[in-house]
Amino acid sequence: MRRQGVIIAAGLGLALSLTACGDDDNGGGGGSGGDGGGPSVGIILPDTESSVRWESADRPALEAAFDEAGMEATIQNAEGDRERMAQIADQMIASGVAVLAIVNLSDASGAAIHEEAAAQGVVTLDYDRLTLGGSAEAYISYDNVRVGELQGEGLAGCLGDGQQNIVYLNGSPDDSNATSFAQGAHNVLDPMTNYQVVGEQAVPGWDGGEASTIFEQLYTRNRGNVDGVLAANDTLAASAIGVLEEDGRAGEVPVTGQDATVQGLQNILAGRQCMTVFKSATQEAQALAEAAIALANGDEPETTGTVEDTEAGRDVPAILLEPVSITADNIAEEIGAVFEDGGVTYDDVCSGEYAAMCEEAGVTQP
Repeated sequence: MRRQGVIIAAGLGLALSLTACGDDDNGGGGGSGGDGGGPSVGIILPDTESSVRWESADRPALEAAFDEAGMEATIQNAEGDRERMAQIADQMIASGVAVLAIVNLSDASGAAIHEEAAAQGVVTLDYDRLTLGGSAEAYISYDNVRVGELQGEGLAGCLGDGQQNIVYLNGSPDDSNATSFAQGAHNVLDPMTNYQVVGEQAVPGWDGGEASTIFEQLYTRNRGNVDGVLAANDTLAASAIGVLEEDGRAGEVPVTGQDATVQGLQNILAGRQCMTVFKSATQEAQALAEAAIALANGDEPETTGTVEDTEAGRDVPAILLEPVSITADNIAEEIGAVFEDGGVTYDDVCSGEYAAMCEEAGVTQP
């Protein structure tokens, strides 16, 4: 995937308007929209295990974005099951959605959904994860190479000078985003010859339990001689931190993350995590709503560039947003945007033992 130097303003406007659809009926999957008779969109989220963001941040942001646009949106979660995602997609297509947006669970299964939708005259969008070999009309996400670069920069800042051993705990091997994250991190860290990679492994399904096992094996193989961990998201970071805690080294070994989850932010406050990457769910949801409305109206979405689909040999029109690094040094300044986004609240982060840490770090009630 090529690096895109594109920043979308936080206030992405939904300039297009539609007459909204009828009563929502999604079998408990969650939906939004009005009471007219226009086009609708189906959105399939991937799981609840790889990151808490899908239900805590993305779902409410998507519901709000489509409510504001006056377009009916049916949102369901595949719970990490590719067959379930295919079944949900079939149901949404049969229900008459005009646009289907997915966060794929693998490139192959996502491409099969694209193919089935196209056969039924339904246009597709890739949300957050690009489906390699797919046929989506557009891709809405963040600059994922830049996410990895922020992680690499953050880890280097926490490690400092001197000879250091690094372990990479990468995301799922069937997630194209994980490849981009790792690429970005290597872009930054590989030229720094004082850093040596002593272990690197992908974590299937972004599973926290597997991440613990994998990191423990890498850590043991190196006899604990690990100075930094490039963990691709906060879930994997927590797994590595758990292993380090057992060895009495949590807080001593910098660990990166992503998604600005409650746990990730608390780990930063406690000194156990070096940094996390914040990606506004509100901005991403608004961009998806704008693209879906354009497609439902028979127009092309207004994109900002392209990303390369190496499997299909095509450049996919894309809207790429700019991620933000959150560290111990800037958490007081940056966490306000996280709270404003709505997926994480002050009370979530600054509860119990973390109340005093928030006060010391200058994190205040919005």
